Amino acid sequence: MTDTQTAAQRIAQLRSELDAHNHRYYVLDEPSVPDAEYDRLFRELQALEAEHPELVSIDSPTQRVGGAAASAFGEVRHEVPMLSLGNAFLEQDLLDFDRRVREGLADLLPAGDLFGGGAEVEYSCEPKLDGLAVSLLYENGQLVRGATRGDGTTGEDISANVRTVRNIPLRLQGEGWPAVLEVRGEVFMSKAGFEALNQRQAEAGAKTFANPRNAAAGSLRQLDPKITASRPLELCAYGFGRVEGGSLPDTQVGILEAFKSWGVPVSRELKRVQGVGGCQAYYADIGARRDSLAYEIDGVVFKVNRIDFQRELGFRAREPRWAVAHKFPAREELTELLDVEFQVGRTGAVTPVARLKPVQVAGVTVSNATLHNMDEVARLGLMIGDTVIIRRAGDVIPQVMQVVTERRPADARPVHVPEHCPVCGSLVERTQLVKRAKGRESVSEGAIYRCVGRLFCQAQLKQSIIHFVSRRAMDIDGLGDKIVEQLVDKGLVKSPADLYRLRYEQVIELEGFAELSTQNLLNAIADSRKPSLARFIYALGIPDVGEETAKLLARALGSLQRIQKALPEVLTYLPDVGGEVAYEIHNFFADEHNRKVIAELLDAEHGVHLQEEGEVAAEFAACATLPGFIDKLNIPFIAATGAEKLASRFGSLEGIIRADWLDLRQVDRLPERAAKSLREFFDAAGNAERALAIEAQLREFGMHWASEKKVAEGLPLAGQTWVLTGTLEAMSRDVAKEHLESLGAKVAGSVSAKTHCVVAGPGAGSKLTKAQELSVPVMDEEGLLKLLAGYGIGA
Repeated sequence: MTDTQTAAQRIAQLRSELDAHNHRYYVLDEPSVPDAEYDRLFRELQALEAEHPELVSIDSPTQRVGGAAASAFGEVRHEVPMLSLGNAFLEQDLLDFDRRVREGLADLLPAGDLFGGGAEVEYSCEPKLDGLAVSLLYENGQLVRGATRGDGTTGEDISANVRTVRNIPLRLQGEGWPAVLEVRGEVFMSKAGFEALNQRQAEAGAKTFANPRNAAAGSLRQLDPKITASRPLELCAYGFGRVEGGSLPDTQVGILEAFKSWGVPVSRELKRVQGVGGCQAYYADIGARRDSLAYEIDGVVFKVNRIDFQRELGFRAREPRWAVAHKFPAREELTELLDVEFQVGRTGAVTPVARLKPVQVAGVTVSNATLHNMDEVARLGLMIGDTVIIRRAGDVIPQVMQVVTERRPADARPVHVPEHCPVCGSLVERTQLVKRAKGRESVSEGAIYRCVGRLFCQAQLKQSIIHFVSRRAMDIDGLGDKIVEQLVDKGLVKSPADLYRLRYEQVIELEGFAELSTQNLLNAIADSRKPSLARFIYALGIPDVGEETAKLLARALGSLQRIQKALPEVLTYLPDVGGEVAYEIHNFFADEHNRKVIAELLDAEHGVHLQEEGEVAAEFAACATLPGFIDKLNIPFIAATGAEKLASRFGSLEGIIRADWLDLRQVDRLPERAAKSLREFFDAAGNAERALAIEAQLREFGMHWASEKKVAEGLPLAGQTWVLTGTLEAMSRDVAKEHLESLGAKVAGSVSAKTHCVVAGPGAGSKLTKAQELSVPVMDEEGLLKLLAGYGIGA
């Protein structure tokens, strides 16, 4: 077979693959490979066609853009073709682009200097949004048509849908626009909008989207415009097509600024720079801020700024010579799943981890990726040997996003959870979720598998201690992961309490320790002996109890003794503590081993001495009501109204428990089935005793309806939820959080309609955008400092 025949076969194969990918990407909105893989195939086809120009055909993907229009929409023929951009993947690609531009404009640029420096070209710069390219046609200032790019020559008529995009003007503002103006831009979805849409989709049991680009494309190409209208779409204009009956400014930036004055949205990051050096600086700046932007981008677009220069440079077959898209390193890549291993965490959770054939993703070699849990493995339909799409964004742990099922090998193997812990050999059990509602209890399988070996398991012991000494817990400086592993492996530490019994001669024998480092570690351990109650609770590593819940427990119940003995039903009187978390807390303190470790930690001579213990918080004094208590018992057919009637009639829990059938008949309009259900509930073994035990604890804690109410010393920000985002310069976000919490505020990690205020520093991203969308007040760092100073708190 000749070289030409071989090339022809490969070209045919590449065209077929690229056409299939184009169809999935542009028509079905279900891409099966990441952009980086598509780009590699495309560049290979370009190279082969360059070597064999006789094999170039008019229907090659290199001669057109995208895919065919969907038959469900009318067709629109673009009078001025909507071409795509050439790509620059490396810095040298950008330098080559600039060189070609200057060579093409050699007769129009001023001469270089005596030292050989050529004249620089002015460029416009803007982020490359990841959405769907559209054409908007305005006649006499009125929007008359919207279309997709389609194959660059023929697109889809989506006029009804683009009219529903809120930031697309239906009529241009101001004056000076041409009689016929075709605006071109990208319809996209912000990160916050995408998250909110997927949450709504999941709640409705509908299909969720893989990324904002898919969500935007799928939303804009709905046959029902009402669906499009319900989606958080936005337009960002980047150029123009047909222009009649008037003229536009003579620069790219000038045109976009004119668009802005006419009410057409353009990028806030639009900038004019001088020469390729300015392009490089812009690329670096946007790249550094990429994760904080409110929307997804995959690169930067550079265009020769002068329109007459653009005309002079002209076009190649499918792209302009005067523009280039400088792509960021790919965040998604294809690789092979070599195996799935299982790690054991501090709570015993046995978690699957993907072992991958090493691949470069966003400039970093990735060989492992998180799989979260076995439900995620099932959702992906993952098998060992599969080709998978890996995504890495910023510092986020790489994730397996999708399986390319068409590449699955014949010998692919299913993923199975080990029956025994890979570390200690103990049994691995699947967690169960218990739901209680009105006397019924349902049990379902949870997503988590756990090793039952507890602290017998070295993995759990090590991870428990690493958590115990971490900065937000006991904050023992110098006790890193490697040192903890040494202490456990040598048998010096078998529980957190053993840390406080370490001796100088034991520590100095550890690898990497000398006299000074030994003393520093022992000093750090000693300095941690007086933790706040909240830090201590968090350090214990109770499943599902994070920092905020630990603070709530400490503030609300006031003492470790109360927290230890609190019944689950009593814990549910605390805000944001649901039944499952309450049972986790109760079960943790009921465990004999945990009680022993806590007792050793509180040893008067060698242990810790808790600070900030006190009474039950005033806001929880007498917080329970008798009707609310009855309602919380979840007695079938006894709802809030029935509970109110029972409390009013009998006045006490004992009175309700003792009430016989005749007594219950005297309760005004209490249904017979409710009265029967009440009697059956309290006649059942243990229910009355349990209810009385809960009441007794509420009375002991001062939370009972008959307890003395207390006046809470009002904290100025009590009941408010604040969110911190971006970078704070005068203080860290952790310090700012502590200050706000000291004033009674709750500091949350996400913005909602209930958020009182968002503090936004430089680099604020999707949280700031969501705050603006929800009209939540936003404060800068200077405003926060003034607020804190007003309450006597300095930076």
